Amino acid sequence: MSTNVRGSSAAVKLIGLEKSFGSVKALDGLTIEIGPGELVALLGPSGCGKTTALRALAGLQNLDHGQIFVDEKDVTFLAPNRRNMGMVFQAYSLFPHMSALANVEYGLTLKAHKTSSDKRSARGKELLDLVGLSTHAKHYPHQLSGGQQQRVALARALAISPQVLLLDEPLSALDAKVRTQLRDEIRRIQLEVGTTTLFVTHDQEEALGIADRVGVMRGGILEQIAVPAELYDRPASAFVAEFVGLTNPIRGNVSAGFIEILGLRVPTLPGSISSGTGIALVRPESLKVEATTEANGKVFSASFLGASCRLTIDLSAGGRVVAQVPSSDAASLGAGASVKVAFRSTPVFVKAEQ
Repeated sequence: MSTNVRGSSAAVKLIGLEKSFGSVKALDGLTIEIGPGELVALLGPSGCGKTTALRALAGLQNLDHGQIFVDEKDVTFLAPNRRNMGMVFQAYSLFPHMSALANVEYGLTLKAHKTSSDKRSARGKELLDLVGLSTHAKHYPHQLSGGQQQRVALARALAISPQVLLLDEPLSALDAKVRTQLRDEIRRIQLEVGTTTLFVTHDQEEALGIADRVGVMRGGILEQIAVPAELYDRPASAFVAEFVGLTNPIRGNVSAGFIEILGLRVPTLPGSISSGTGIALVRPESLKVEATTEANGKVFSASFLGASCRLTIDLSAGGRVVAQVPSSDAASLGAGASVKVAFRSTPVFVKAEQ
């Protein structure tokens, strides 16, 4: 494969972005910095403002307030075609009357990137090779699968060597297996090309699996931005803890930075309540389960997930929890088994009791 696929990469700064649609505040002082070559994912539920932020960066959405810088250049009021950004949409948006190669070459025919026919063809073939579609250059969109069409859309976005690549829910129209495969392909390509990338998704597995850092948004506000492991293990708010991954709400008494749950004194994370009765948000894999006569619960159901097994357990003291254990440890933990549930003493986020 040719090594001439790398484009330039740029630092991006979104500073105090604000945007309202009527009475709805889509962006409420959003500030994010993205380093050169970094892939940042914005994650959150529908209406949280993540797509508005991406469209503002692309120049497709005017702002009420705030500034956008790319490599220290203020692009806040620049037209989209003057921002040197490539964009991949949820809908593939390929030209149906053009072959895969012609679609990839299209951006190079425009005035800002106009190149000779020979150079366009060479660049298009490089990018199709990069996305694994060199043998499909003459195929039209209707002759390609959904995953292949999205690969062409990605190659087209990269053909102009953009400073910034924008991905707007690019995998949501695909089935689960293809989505996982293409997610990994996008990450491989992004690392190889080195383009600064903003990836918008509502799928937490997608965000955690692809990004250098993940920003979680709610109501136009950035709740937390961190590397995936920190976001998962050390959520900064109850919203982040509950939105990213599964949690068990377990009631306990809080004092001096600890909560008493399942017979253990467990440290609490920053941002947790400091005293009183609280709800610990415990990850399923933080629970230890063993079959024993000294039981404090009974397995209600067991779901085989491949390498792991998910157990739903009714606690003797009341309430139900979900635990995730290695499948190799689950042979004696089927439905109806009496079990002891304990806690791996890792810090937990504790919210106020409602």
